[in-house]
Amino acid sequence: MNEQYIDIDGSRVHYRVSGQGRPLILMHGWGCNLTTVASIEKTAAQTHTVYNIDFPGFGQSPEPSDIWGVEQYTTLVEKMADKLGIDSPVLVGHSFGGRVAILYASRSPVDKVVLVDAAGLKPRRSLKYYVKVYWFKTAKNIVKLVMPRAKADKIIENMRGKRGSADYNSSTPMMRAILSKIVNEDLTDRLSLIKAPTLLIWGEDDTATPMWMARKIEQLVPDAGLVSFKGCGHYSFLDNPMGFRAVLSSFLSNE
Repeated sequence: MNEQYIDIDGSRVHYRVSGQGRPLILMHGWGCNLTTVASIEKTAAQTHTVYNIDFPGFGQSPEPSDIWGVEQYTTLVEKMADKLGIDSPVLVGHSFGGRVAILYASRSPVDKVVLVDAAGLKPRRSLKYYVKVYWFKTAKNIVKLVMPRAKADKIIENMRGKRGSADYNSSTPMMRAILSKIVNEDLTDRLSLIKAPTLLIWGEDDTATPMWMARKIEQLVPDAGLVSFKGCGHYSFLDNPMGFRAVLSSFLSNE
């Protein structure tokens, strides 16, 4: 394995290269880093040259200086591929990395796509969720009206922390802002533009990106197939390593 850094438009990106063969770009999920998907890297490196990336803000890649969305992360990976001379790679994305893989594959040449418990679709929200959102926005506006700005900002941030997810609460202020932007981005309209063969691998007990998302992606991507594992959650590649390895190896080896 070869650990390297590359500068892309002022962003210093850490990545690891392993294996031999056609190029494959591996992208981890939110709150993770390239070590999280090391088992996927090991499998893929049997047939491909794997570029395992630390997204900016994770692992050894410094966080962005601005509030990025999926567009900025995808553009960075596209420019990185161009700078490294990577042509028509296989894309493998877990969770948030799946968002980047979807956008990348919808507009740039790729060989194959593997979406692992991928994000990218707008979640189905309950009435209770919208009530909470309305309450928070109302409370935030009241605090801003009656409190000095510095004190109001502190109170609002504390309110966000109490209602935020574990990913949100464990992030820096910049990464919290980025996460808030990204989770509201819906890539449904990009799915039909993916022309490469696409494999979906999902845990049937995934609550972060539920099975209905996998089925919708399979329906909308023209050349897609879904493999799901019973008793597995959002990290299906860790919950069923042997099954995952077999499915991924077969897909990557099939020309």
